[in-house]
Amino acid sequence: MILFPFRYLWWLISSVRRSLGRPPDHVIFVLESDLPALPDPPRRLWQRFTSRPRLSVKELGEQFDLIANDPRIKGVVLHLRPVGMPMATLQDLRELVARLRQSGRRVVAWAPFYTTGTYYLACACDEILLMPTGTVQPLGFASTGMFLKDGLARFGIEADFVQISPYKSAADTLTKSEMSDELREQVTWLLDSQHKELLSAIGKGRVLDEKGAQGLVDASPYTDDTALDGRVVDAVLPEEQLAERLAQGSDAPVSIGTWERASAKMRSSAPRFRARKYVAVLRIEGTIIDGRSGGLPVKPPIPIPLLGDDRAGDLTVVQAARAIAGDKRAAAVVVYVNSRGGSATASEAMRQALHVIAMRKPLVVAMGPIAGSGGYWVSTPARWIVARPGALTGSIGVLTGKIVTGGMWSKLMFNRETVAFGQHVNLESDAKPFTEEERVIVKGQIDRIYLLFLNVVAKARNMTPEEVHPIAAGRVWTGRQAFERKLVDELGGFDAAVRKARTLAGLPDTAPVREVRAPKRVIPPTALPSAAGYIGYLLEGVSLLTRAPALAVMEYLPGELT
Repeated sequence: MILFPFRYLWWLISSVRRSLGRPPDHVIFVLESDLPALPDPPRRLWQRFTSRPRLSVKELGEQFDLIANDPRIKGVVLHLRPVGMPMATLQDLRELVARLRQSGRRVVAWAPFYTTGTYYLACACDEILLMPTGTVQPLGFASTGMFLKDGLARFGIEADFVQISPYKSAADTLTKSEMSDELREQVTWLLDSQHKELLSAIGKGRVLDEKGAQGLVDASPYTDDTALDGRVVDAVLPEEQLAERLAQGSDAPVSIGTWERASAKMRSSAPRFRARKYVAVLRIEGTIIDGRSGGLPVKPPIPIPLLGDDRAGDLTVVQAARAIAGDKRAAAVVVYVNSRGGSATASEAMRQALHVIAMRKPLVVAMGPIAGSGGYWVSTPARWIVARPGALTGSIGVLTGKIVTGGMWSKLMFNRETVAFGQHVNLESDAKPFTEEERVIVKGQIDRIYLLFLNVVAKARNMTPEEVHPIAAGRVWTGRQAFERKLVDELGGFDAAVRKARTLAGLPDTAPVREVRAPKRVIPPTALPSAAGYIGYLLEGVSLLTRAPALAVMEYLPGELT
């Protein structure tokens, strides 16, 4: 409040400076890496020297909105590189492009070559341009599974897991020699759903019916000349001729500039007093663990599934949730969930803390590319759940198990001997598989947790456990399939979730959105719901998941397009 006059004065000075020049006619964005939905958390000082910040979908949307509000800028060029992005992220980007086009701006896609993901995005643009010698690579979807049981056996290692149904296939990579019928069925319905999304996008972008869109896909790949002849692309030209292409139909030359150059000449809106009420954002990203959130200090060049993922710890998330619950200015809450799940106990701790919020103020969940198993568990307190059609969710199920290394030590001629007191103290030991008696005990544990999971979902979705079970039992769904099965309330992205939160709280469309992080001081519980370094990081991940009594973790299924 005291600093507001100085902020306003600085805005006046900046406005005068910006008015002295013109922004470029078109702004070019090079999309060369996966875009997270939300900006990365603040980095430590030393991390700023080891990696550069990533552009997020939210930040790109804000930049597009500024472009849409500046009549001097005529359009945007998307320089697309073949980077793996989840289908849900590509759908976020397609929505940003559609919104920019609705403002009257021209959006052009250019690429040295197109893959399924980049072509899917390009079909949302006004024009699709290709570099000479470039190609449109084979279009479509495929998923390859790796099954390690026989290979591990050669080293004396085996995986012993107990799951609630064959569809809960997260451990199949370790426990199977080949793809099970249930997993094949599940992968097939997921790929079919994603393929239909692709055909719909191609049909709208290239003005084709379903048969024509399918024909375009089946005739791929294309060279530059066949792509042009088949109207797969609109023109073939080098990037150096983009300005000439954009100037067609105009007497004046056209300039192309970067966002940095454009933003330095764009007018910004006047600062306003900070509103009292706001929409709080809480993110749950990564593997759900018992402990504190964290991540590798530097991302590895090759992702390490599950163990190398970011971690959402219950100690961190619960504290942030309690801070939001006690903040009267937070009139509504959007929880962004991008997680395959993890520990059932950590998931339940988060759910309980979010339930306290939901009893006090509207809570909406925005699902990221993946929000399954424990990721769906923590979503259940929401009054409204939003997901992209291409997101992966569901996987309502539980499994637990262990990696048995006793045979490996024998092959190495290492002799391990154990002295133990307690009949079942070695139940989780890696020395040997579960005995029949132990298997009965473990099966009872996961059956109990699965029953609790079913009841939580049933109560949240106004269904009975009997109605939930046929769409649960570990089955994974796309966002569109989940919407059809009443597991999701709306198809959309983060912005749709924010709009819904504002509506439920009676806030104006201009109400600010602020991310809330865990406070430095511990907040004890004040209310309860009425119902009762790389190697070290990876090894800790194994330990954390092994200690969890049960895992609500989602299998690795097709989720990225390049």
